[in-house]
Amino acid sequence: MKTFMTFAILTLLVYETTSDQASSYIIDNSVGYGRTFNGIGAISGGGATSKLLVNYPEQQRSEILDYLFKPNFGASLHIFKVEIGGDIQSTDGTEASHMHYGWDEDYTRGYEWWMLQEAKKRNPNIKLYGLPWGFPGWLRDAEDTPWKNIPTTADYIVKWINGAKVHYNLTIDYIGIWNESPYNVTYIKTLRKALDMGGFSNTLIIAPDQNGWPIVEDITKDKELFDAVYAIGSHYPRSSSPELAQKTGKPLWASEDSTGNLAKTLNQNYVTGLMTSTIFWNVVTSYYYGLPDYNAGLMSAGVPWTGHYEVRPPIWMTAHTTQFTEIGWKYFKHGYGVGNFTNGGSYVVLTSPDEQQLTIIIETLSQDPSECTRPARFQYLKNLKEQIVNFQLKGKFAGSIESLNAWYSRPGYSKVPPVYFKKMDPVMVQNGSISLTIKQNEVWTLTTVTTGNKGSYPNIPDSGPFPIPYAEDFEGYSVGEEPYYFAQQIGSFEVGESDGNKFMKQMVIDEPVHWYWCHVDNGNTSLNVFGDYQWQDVSAAVAVQLQGQNTSDAVFLAVRATSGGCVALNETGLFMFFYPKEQRFVLTVDLLQHNVLMSGKVNKVTNNWDVLTLQVKGSRLTGAVNTEELFDIKTPVEISNGWVAVGTYPYGIAWFDDFQVSQL
Repeated sequence: MKTFMTFAILTLLVYETTSDQASSYIIDNSVGYGRTFNGIGAISGGGATSKLLVNYPEQQRSEILDYLFKPNFGASLHIFKVEIGGDIQSTDGTEASHMHYGWDEDYTRGYEWWMLQEAKKRNPNIKLYGLPWGFPGWLRDAEDTPWKNIPTTADYIVKWINGAKVHYNLTIDYIGIWNESPYNVTYIKTLRKALDMGGFSNTLIIAPDQNGWPIVEDITKDKELFDAVYAIGSHYPRSSSPELAQKTGKPLWASEDSTGNLAKTLNQNYVTGLMTSTIFWNVVTSYYYGLPDYNAGLMSAGVPWTGHYEVRPPIWMTAHTTQFTEIGWKYFKHGYGVGNFTNGGSYVVLTSPDEQQLTIIIETLSQDPSECTRPARFQYLKNLKEQIVNFQLKGKFAGSIESLNAWYSRPGYSKVPPVYFKKMDPVMVQNGSISLTIKQNEVWTLTTVTTGNKGSYPNIPDSGPFPIPYAEDFEGYSVGEEPYYFAQQIGSFEVGESDGNKFMKQMVIDEPVHWYWCHVDNGNTSLNVFGDYQWQDVSAAVAVQLQGQNTSDAVFLAVRATSGGCVALNETGLFMFFYPKEQRFVLTVDLLQHNVLMSGKVNKVTNNWDVLTLQVKGSRLTGAVNTEELFDIKTPVEISNGWVAVGTYPYGIAWFDDFQVSQL
């Protein structure tokens, strides 16, 4: 995900027409082909966007994964891109690094390994892509970049790729540099050499995975860099690429793009930008309501306690392309199978490498159907009416096709009932000519491919609120596993074990290398939210302990916590900070302890497991440590609802156990 800057708006000229006169377009491969199609994908991460999926009931979890990855069922993705966890906040949470510290290596952390396996299980041909949004603190230099020791950073990434192979038999096909952050030419060259030396010469570099096309000039001037980079990846390119990028001959990718108005994006990224791959953020909205960019995914699965999920329109808009193409197909040339319609909309034509299959994808979308909060990609002119288009087949396909299978979608605008991915009667080809009447806001796929399918599962469970009372002792988890319902926002929390007892452990001890657009990790505090953003009157308790080396100074328990993501440092709520070594507490209404309600001494400190308790009902707040009541006060009226949360100040090791929350 990115923070938007000012870009020129791409205007698609759409003229009103009420004429019955048809417009004609040629489909001809005798003039040669355009660029090679590199596939359509989506992203898990950037960050923690799939956090809640792993805890879904097995049946619904499998169904969700089928809608995303199973060929000829739903989105049928060609590429799956994941975040390489770096212990940093990267939009909706933090994802754990495989190396919290230089002496640490663990390839069981997080859920991306599981997601990669599930994608590959459903589609053995899917391509896998890894990209770091940030890096753990031991790789950080004085400028807050990961270039302190470039060979060490390259080795860190190669170890992740090797971990995928050794532990999960997964081949990482593509690797990125540093999400939407300044690239380093020496690092890219060093990474290429490290990959080759590590036996991963087939893992291709996509660079820079940054907004715009800043690397193009460097690539044209530096042959070693040119050779190191397989494809130039731009984020949110608005279907435009510079002529200099096109002249490099490198594949051009929209290596992150928005699910808003997805079908138009897929066509226009090639029609006007010559981009041969588009990868959407994000694959599934599987994070708490109240966190940033809710419903930005291809589908939604944010309530695992019920099993409810939503198959949203982007699934079917993606299917119009993905179910009828494969990586390696060829686009036709502009003017001979690729272009904009005279009266609005666009079309692209692709064929299989053996020239046995043909697919035509048409869109006339004039509005943005997305519920996503991203800015509009296009200026939509809403006066498009019905038009008749004729395609004339020439070259190899002239006379060889009698009919085309047809799939149709119409988003629901102006009270028009929506239709998504409906199989229509075949479109006949007469004397090499195809005639089709198309209206405003339609998507059509005409294809020789016969395997298209609108998959479905019956009886999706109803949604419902988070179930409380809730208690967690962490005994059911494996060591290193991330507890399911805790959505870490700053820092990294995983299950630890000591003397046969399991607990949740905060692991970050140094300020990490943050994502360029998100500085929340610089606050030197950790935050982990839990439950329901709408909670108001609750009782929460947790046992805490600071044990061993590199410990934090304080731990906290909070109720009515309101913020997450890259604005988490602006968090308001009711926070009770406990400093066991100093035997004191601080009660604040903010995460950074700037607005203190009261503070005082704690008499009952065990130097073992200390139990923190907070209760809030209406405007009354009480707090205790080890049953010693510390306060009973009236709360600020503006803090009315939010999550329960735990965390530390500053970064440092801390243990949490016997977590409980109940309704009052």
